[in-house]
Amino acid sequence: MSGYIIANVSVTNPVQYADYKKWSSAALQVHGVEVCVRGGKVEVLEGDWAPERLVILKFPSFEAAKAFDASPEYGRARAARQGAAVMRMVVVEGL
Repeated sequence: MSGYIIANVSVTNPVQYADYKKWSSAALQVHGVEVCVRGGKVEVLEGDWAPERLVILKFPSFEAAKAFDASPEYGRARAARQGAAVMRMVVVEGL
């Protein structure tokens, strides 16, 4: 079964966040991640959820998604993001 990382990002410092995007893009390439959604238009259809910047990443498995999150490549991106955004992120088992 595939694994997905789903994140809602609140960017607080766009200039610094650009460094995060650079390092996270490099990590995505190293791990062969399929980017399904990375920013873009969001429209709430039901409920009171107000996402800001959505990211959906697809992995071959739940374990591969967790390994990406724990990787040194993504760790570098995470360090660059500190103070630039508030990240809310989950890993989900999917189809």
